[in-house]
Amino acid sequence: MTQWLLDRTFRSTSGEVRWAVLGAGGGDAPPVVLLHGTPFSSFVWRGIARALAGRRQVYVWDMPGYGASEMRAGQDVSLAAQAVVFGELLEHWGMTAPGGQPAVVAHDFGGCVALRAHLLHGARYERLALVDPVALAPWGSPAYRLLGAHAEVFGQLPPELHRALAREYVSSASRAGLRPDVLDRLVEPWCTEAGRPAFYRQIAQNDQRSTDEVAGRYGEIAVPVLVCWGADDAWIPVAKGHELASRIPGARLRVIEGAGHLVHEDAPAELAVALREFLGPPPVGPVGGAR
Repeated sequence: MTQWLLDRTFRSTSGEVRWAVLGAGGGDAPPVVLLHGTPFSSFVWRGIARALAGRRQVYVWDMPGYGASEMRAGQDVSLAAQAVVFGELLEHWGMTAPGGQPAVVAHDFGGCVALRAHLLHGARYERLALVDPVALAPWGSPAYRLLGAHAEVFGQLPPELHRALAREYVSSASRAGLRPDVLDRLVEPWCTEAGRPAFYRQIAQNDQRSTDEVAGRYGEIAVPVLVCWGADDAWIPVAKGHELASRIPGARLRVIEGAGHLVHEDAPAELAVALREFLGPPPVGPVGGAR
């Protein structure tokens, strides 16, 4: 259940990225790319990725500074930098040519990354699903802001105290409660020698200006958009989902009852059904993918 291996690498401007592709079809099936949020990794998409792989080539990746990807001092892991890296990956995967655009599914701050890449850097998508995204101010819980404002202080915590803090913080994203093995897998990357400072680094670098710079342009989005939201999201209230859907022309909102911020863990079947319905049958015509 907790096995998850990203077996490929890409050297981005922000460091080495680990990624993988799932699905049959020899590259002929249309692509969908899944973006994780913070403080998570592509591991949260494991069940959804497998559910979507019957119809599409599913691309998953750990952003620089997260999961299995490179973590190092001085690394730029800001939302602005991650959007640039995403554009680099799309080019590396051959998804920038006409007819080769992927569907994109993005969670939490992955939503901001996908929106910035699209609106600021010209990344083109077949369609876009946003799952409890960081997209509208204000965002960031009081605890999140405290950690970011005092990253150097919290970075000096002894390893076991840091682990306890990370476990408590990650646990709060779930309404139903995370299985112990899943919680262990989500927290472990942040508890290594490189992971402990990386945990505070990514919080300190996340800035609300990253969403402010694009929020006024959501009305320009012309691709089909689905907004999914956990009804019991304690990190970003569902009211933000209603507001976001109202700002994007033609966007549909799907509220998932009984789910918190980590909808993937709290209601994976409901989320998979919503995404499969939105993605629909594979589009007819030329598609793009890794070559």
